[in-house]
Amino acid sequence: MNRQSSIDEFLNYLEDRIENEDYKNSVHKITFMTTVHVIKKIIGEK
Repeated sequence: MNRQSSIDEFLNYLEDRIENEDYKNSVHKITFMTTVHVIKKIIGEK
């Protein structure tokens, strides 16, 4: 990931990390899930 990445790429990156259980602990996982949720809400997805 870099600053030139698109929102879709970032969402895919986060969702892949969640799916592959690539996070430090449950708090880190919830942070990823919340980030995905908020971004999708802002851009109009559910």
